Amino acid sequence: MGLQADANNVVWLLDNAMRGGEKRRLVGWHGTEDRLVVDIDLSEASVEGSFLNDLAVDADRQTAYVADPATGSDAGILVVDLASGEARRVLQGHFSVTPIQTDLIIDGAPVRIRREDGSEFRPRVGVNPIALDRSGEWLYYGPMHGYTMYRIPTQALRDKSLSEQELGQRVERWAGRPISDGISIDDEGNIYLGDLSRNAIGVIGPDRRYRQLVSDTQLSWIDAFSYGPDGRLYAVANQLHRTAVLNGGEDETRAPYLVIRIRPLAKGTTGR
Repeated sequence: MGLQADANNVVWLLDNAMRGGEKRRLVGWHGTEDRLVVDIDLSEASVEGSFLNDLAVDADRQTAYVADPATGSDAGILVVDLASGEARRVLQGHFSVTPIQTDLIIDGAPVRIRREDGSEFRPRVGVNPIALDRSGEWLYYGPMHGYTMYRIPTQALRDKSLSEQELGQRVERWAGRPISDGISIDDEGNIYLGDLSRNAIGVIGPDRRYRQLVSDTQLSWIDAFSYGPDGRLYAVANQLHRTAVLNGGEDETRAPYLVIRIRPLAKGTTGR
């Protein structure tokens, strides 16, 4: 489930309907007023294997962008009008959202899933990291299993008159990167990401070059970046690759499960 807070104290949550729910939806809840803002049905913009993973919210333009890795080849991005509740699926199957054939190796072992018949496979996950720049003019994203960060003008994503081909032509290759899950962008355009295979946090600067900021064995599957009101950048080390689901049926997680914070290179928007 994706979760993000915006500048208006609204907490946005994605419901994948995997815990008894009847529909996939996007919920906005006002944190200080303790009330429901919106509850948007995303069923029509989803596909059979949808897994609504992460989101980026532009409160000024009343638009949310949802990353749906789905089953890989049918990955896409949902563009959600928060005022009307309309949701559209775009870029489905585009090279910028679909995974490449590469393994995620962490601590010397591949991430693997055990099937009910006992056989195993190594997953390939589509579009996952997703974030807006400070102005909300560019959406940065890419498949989790991939080595490229892409971007696209949000104006193009909101333009219903563009065909899928025309929209795909607006996609730009921004930079090389490692396999990563969550990302965040500061006000100067630095993109922070979890470098999963190296137990590290890295950054792509405005020069489009990737470099590591910090590496430690405790930085075990870094995800869920978010700027706090103290100016620090927070993230979680969730050990996802050690869970039974992604470790061939064996649970090798071990406490503590960390929330970490770093001093970023520049200030950023709280909650983003």
